[in-house]
Amino acid sequence: MSWWKIWKPKIEQADFVREFLEINNESIPGIRAVDQLNFTIIDTETTGLNPGSDSILSFGGVKVSEAKIQVHTSVEWYPQSKNSGGKTAPIHGLVGIPDEISMEEFLKKLLPFLGNSILVGHHLGFDLALLEKHLKPFGIDRLPNPVLDTFNLAIRLELGPQADRNGINTESYSLDALCSRYGIKTDDRHTAAGDAFLTAQLFLKLLKKCDLKGIRNFKDLTRNY
Repeated sequence: MSWWKIWKPKIEQADFVREFLEINNESIPGIRAVDQLNFTIIDTETTGLNPGSDSILSFGGVKVSEAKIQVHTSVEWYPQSKNSGGKTAPIHGLVGIPDEISMEEFLKKLLPFLGNSILVGHHLGFDLALLEKHLKPFGIDRLPNPVLDTFNLAIRLELGPQADRNGINTESYSLDALCSRYGIKTDDRHTAAGDAFLTAQLFLKLLKKCDLKGIRNFKDLTRNY
């Protein structure tokens, strides 16, 4: 084993990174009621489906608190990317983006926006992998926030926590399928901000289902995560 693998140079964290990590030092009490929790619903549009080689073209997010979508908090940012969006352009239409910002500027906006909230998304692991790849050079290997995936939550609520994932038709738990099932109009689909807002609407529907099943605090809501 080389000394390089044992010793790696320490990354000097910027102030905005240190501030973000400091506010995430305190954990959320398990007994805190769901309607007292703060959530940030996120979505990304990307150059492809490989977190290792692809990049973020746009990021969308909106806050949910007091069991309501805080519409005024909605954001959509376009970080500069070295990769072309040509492969996925037929889906999201992001070609020749006029309002791009540098990756560092994007991350300086992103971390205060996320704060110490619970991160929510549909197939959230993909979005987190892309964000964490871009955050790594700034000293964050893994976002410390609690997470909830509406894909997993919907399966848990509809089929039970012990459902065998191998026997599930995952297409019936796509964002489009779930929005159709829960009566949510899929306007502004395949934009980061639009998909974040759709996911927020779905999340509120799922939270109502949680309440009916007696899932009413942070510990019970995140039990399978």
